[in-house]
Amino acid sequence: MSLLQKLFGSGGKGGKQPTPQEAIQRLRETEEMLSKKQDFLEKKIEQELLTAKKNGTKNKRAALLALKRKKRYEKQLAQIDGTLSTIEFQRDALENANTNTEVLKNMGFAADAMKAAHGHMDINKVDDLMADITEQQEIAQEISDVISRPVGFGEDYDEDELMAELEELEQEELDKNLLEIEGTEDVPLPSVPSTSLPSRPAKKQEEEDDEMADLEAWAAN
Repeated sequence: MSLLQKLFGSGGKGGKQPTPQEAIQRLRETEEMLSKKQDFLEKKIEQELLTAKKNGTKNKRAALLALKRKKRYEKQLAQIDGTLSTIEFQRDALENANTNTEVLKNMGFAADAMKAAHGHMDINKVDDLMADITEQQEIAQEISDVISRPVGFGEDYDEDELMAELEELEQEELDKNLLEIEGTEDVPLPSVPSTSLPSRPAKKQEEEDDEMADLEAWAAN
């Protein structure tokens, strides 16, 4: 019987197959148990190493026995390391399988929902419905075009007569503008008043004359 069969049971006929969640939980428990075993063996190896060093050549037999036990514990520790690696690999595979199972289950649920949504739909009926919608849109567009078309209410005008009348109105407006321009040519320009600069006040001039006379008298002396 293999290690996995010991862990999960034989799974023979009539036996209930474990679910991925149960298997993952069992593997986690086994990993925890083996990790505790690792810690125990590491401590035993350290103790046997100290015993061998303590006895040394003074008690050679005791030292050799301690080293033999250390080797045995190291071998067990290496086996546990390999087992843990295998369990970790299998646990990862189970977790991935469980994830894929849930994904496929949800995708199947979505597919069933989509099938139910389309259950009352007939592709031929859908094509007929879309053709009816397109036809009604075209009819609506034709109605809009007819409604927006300008209506003359039975009155018909000669386009040449209308153009002649428009040219006549433009000529009258042009003649009017020319007459207004000719009338402005005979209007005289306004005269600009001429102003002379103000002269200095008489009193101010007398003061300047007196100052000049005083200056000349001082220069003469």
